[in-house]
Amino acid sequence: MTLEWDAMVSVGRVARAHGNRGRVIVNPDSDFVEDRFRPGNVVYVRHGDRIDRLSIRDVRFHQHRPIVAFDEVVTMTEAEQLASAELRVPMETLERLPAGVFYHHELIGCRVETVEGAMVGTVSGVEGDGGVNRLVVEGGSAEILVPLVDAICVRIDLAAATITIEPPEGLLELNPPPRRRGGAGRRARFGRAAGSAGPGGEAEV
Repeated sequence: MTLEWDAMVSVGRVARAHGNRGRVIVNPDSDFVEDRFRPGNVVYVRHGDRIDRLSIRDVRFHQHRPIVAFDEVVTMTEAEQLASAELRVPMETLERLPAGVFYHHELIGCRVETVEGAMVGTVSGVEGDGGVNRLVVEGGSAEILVPLVDAICVRIDLAAATITIEPPEGLLELNPPPRRRGGAGRRARFGRAAGSAGPGGEAEV
């Protein structure tokens, strides 16, 4: 299998070395931390143009962060060299999500437009950690935070990379759509109504 870094998704980042036996503490970027970081699983890191495979030998958790031992990392010096390294996995290893739940990387880059066809901007990120997830939309001179709930995000078409919104009054005031186009128109959960609860963070990624 040919590995391409841009065809992978992030599952965490190494915070620092832990102890003197090659372990590292990971800041996870996944809703399925215990499933993703378990003995026998594999993650990848990039060193320049080289992508290296790391096999998880052992893991324990402290304050929801995995402390990981890799087969390929056996000394404190080797662990220290991984500090700040991003850990990725191939997209095809991600689990299928239920309807109404999306991986963050699926939403990032999507075009956002209103139901009338006005261009709002492009999704540059997804925020949320225990409440409603929010799309960070870049457009014009400011960012807009759009709650990811079906009362506002009325249609998400991943194939067309388009999210259609029906914004409440005032949501777009900081950055009005530049013009109207012709014609009609962590894992983030698609909420049922503004204020509804949903898991935050990146699902699997």
